[in-house]
Amino acid sequence: MKVWRICRACFAAEAFAGDGARRFGGRWNSPGVAMVYTSPSLALAAIELFVHLEPNQQPDDLVAIAATLPGGEPGRRLRMEELPQRWWSDDFEPLCALGDRWIQEQSSLALEVPSAALRMEWNVLLNPLHPAMGKIKVEKPQPFRFDARMFR
Repeated sequence: MKVWRICRACFAAEAFAGDGARRFGGRWNSPGVAMVYTSPSLALAAIELFVHLEPNQQPDDLVAIAATLPGGEPGRRLRMEELPQRWWSDDFEPLCALGDRWIQEQSSLALEVPSAALRMEWNVLLNPLHPAMGKIKVEKPQPFRFDARMFR
């Protein structure tokens, strides 16, 4: 499976280390827990980033980075029954508990989770502590720009 990340060029070298998520936490991890957020398409990766940008401020230093996961990954997809009601809301605590536990258990390199930005789509979380992390084939970063009309 191919997955995508979009980040600022200055962070491209560590795009698959999970440091940003470790420092700040996210929907699926608590601060202090390293995790890599990816999407199975460049379009979904763009939407996932776009919802976090300041209106009218298009970054001019973004890169898109594709990576291929080893065979058999993602090893698991969360079932909707495993999620709390209103899992897409701003109450991240129950989702962080799920993600933190998955990182700790190291049961798979990758975990498919629903996208809050597009609830019919799925993102792919990566566990940077998993032994198979070294088997990911990361491609060269490519410049990425949003269409200017998105910032009007």
